[in-house]
Amino acid sequence: MISKGRIKYIKSLELKKNRNREKAFVAEGPKVVSDLLDCMPARIIVATKEWLENNLSRYNKSESEVIEVSDEELRKVSFLQHPQQVLAVFPKIENIVIPEELNNDLVLALDDVQDPGNLGTIIRIADWFGITKIICSQGTADVYNPKVVQATMGSISRVCVVYTDLLEFIDKLPSDMPVYGTFLDGDNIYEKRLTECGLIVMGNEGNGISHKLREMISNKLLIPNFPQDRATTDSLNVAVATAIICSEFRRKTSYIQL
Repeated sequence: MISKGRIKYIKSLELKKNRNREKAFVAEGPKVVSDLLDCMPARIIVATKEWLENNLSRYNKSESEVIEVSDEELRKVSFLQHPQQVLAVFPKIENIVIPEELNNDLVLALDDVQDPGNLGTIIRIADWFGITKIICSQGTADVYNPKVVQATMGSISRVCVVYTDLLEFIDKLPSDMPVYGTFLDGDNIYEKRLTECGLIVMGNEGNGISHKLREMISNKLLIPNFPQDRATTDSLNVAVATAIICSEFRRKTSYIQL
């Protein structure tokens, strides 16, 4: 049984200010929780008897506060419309990425991507394509928002996400590291030569890449619509565009060379 105090504490972590104060966040569902438990112990595990019995090797009662609940009790504490057996509170991960040391990495940078679902999906995309670092502007959605954590489907445990001033970060990159970004006047990505390493900047859902940041992009890319003379939507969803770009980078720099 879960106490009212524990319900109140977990529910409070829906707000960023409380997550920052407690240095903690909430993850839900067998997939997300299990992937995170592979990396670190949870502070609190709230789960059904079935999940606890089937996952005895994944948690240690000396490291985590374990609370067995009914399905009805789990609904009271969950942020999901349909709770999935387990919810856990984890300590926030303090990540550091040093720009001067990014010589051989393919890295994503997000310029004020504000939709939690988009951010979570982008983290999942990065994980799929072997991109382990994402640099976010301070205006980007909080990676520990419950909606972001859920949308990552566990990829949050494998992708390093940091927040910083993107202008300063790019300015400190190695001088020979290319910086890519998508623009309507860019070069067709399917015809452009791409590099194995570089920083790929993805812009805000409504405004794209900010004006000051545009001046720091050394390689402008275009994802063309088909056929190009056909009237179509103004732009792609930022997560969809990220998937296309990451796929093309990996296709050109990895698979063709094999």
